[in-house]
Amino acid sequence: MKFLHTADWHIGKKLHGFDLHDEQDDAYRQILDIALANKVDAVVIAGDLYDRSLPSEDSVKQLNHMLIDMNLTHHLPLLAISGNHDSATRLHVGSEWYAQTNYYLNTELANAFDPVEMGDTQFFLLPYFEPWQARNVFDDQTIKTVEQAMTLVVNRQQKAFKPSMKHVLVAHFFAAGSSQTDSETKVVVGGLNAVPLDLLAPFDYVALGHLHNHRALTDDKIKYSGSPVKFSLSEAEEQKGVWIVDTETVSTTYVPIKPLRDVINVTATFDELTDPAFYKKMDRDAYYGVTLTDKAIIPDVMNRLRQVYPHIVSLDRQNGRDELPTVQTVDPTLAPMTLFGRFFEHVNDDQMSEQQQKWAEQGLQKAERED
Repeated sequence: MKFLHTADWHIGKKLHGFDLHDEQDDAYRQILDIALANKVDAVVIAGDLYDRSLPSEDSVKQLNHMLIDMNLTHHLPLLAISGNHDSATRLHVGSEWYAQTNYYLNTELANAFDPVEMGDTQFFLLPYFEPWQARNVFDDQTIKTVEQAMTLVVNRQQKAFKPSMKHVLVAHFFAAGSSQTDSETKVVVGGLNAVPLDLLAPFDYVALGHLHNHRALTDDKIKYSGSPVKFSLSEAEEQKGVWIVDTETVSTTYVPIKPLRDVINVTATFDELTDPAFYKKMDRDAYYGVTLTDKAIIPDVMNRLRQVYPHIVSLDRQNGRDELPTVQTVDPTLAPMTLFGRFFEHVNDDQMSEQQQKWAEQGLQKAERED
């Protein structure tokens, strides 16, 4: 059989205050088109369907529409698990009858040992879990780490293996050797440790969720799908997409997704960014992380830039300082304007412009009058 591996939809997520509803709808339509074009037998969603445990009403409607469209309208079997951003309890509601339409959703560790069988494959759906849940399931209070729990989990799952079938694990955790991006929660399963790859060796393929870069882990049969949408500036250079997995040959093909609005980092001067000859070559509708190389103060800089680039998500200075330089000894007999000029140059590595000098003189004169 063939299946599509995706994860980390994070429905409801925002990018620095910008709503990503349209971007997520567009990514979903591309995922559906990829599934239909490749004639997959199932779609795997490896956790984090929502971005938060208490999703908004609009987020619930949006995800429900996607799942209904994929499962009921297009009759694609779904295999899904809860991730660390999902509320397992809330997501679980309705799962008892979902299976009647070939939508298999698991949110409980206790149910991870009974595989879903499709074609030549057994799918083991392992949701995000904490060590305390493993202690309850295995009735073993000595379990302190996820590595200890995963050893028991995989051993029990192997007891259900059918030798004539392929075995796929669908899970949501941080695998040893993976790399993270800014948009991911900086915790691993249980907040304790990564799962060693050798524990996953019994499976023919491991479909992972949690990390948003499909290249976060380089392994032939243990893969993250990555998120279908860019959720941070650190993901600007990443290619988003999904995996198509052929269980007969245990081969994988990565199919890219084109962003509705891209995420771009740009470094330039204010004059360059606002020059038509420069910005007409840019995708002005993209989400931008702007780094200015100017040293001079630019009044109302964000609003002026947003007249050209309406979706700026951050603005930094390449020549800005994280902290003030060490204070030097100065001559207190110098004129106030001379002292201020030297202080300005010391802090900014640049001299005041004529306009800045006028502002400084006006401020000093006002201070002298009030004194």
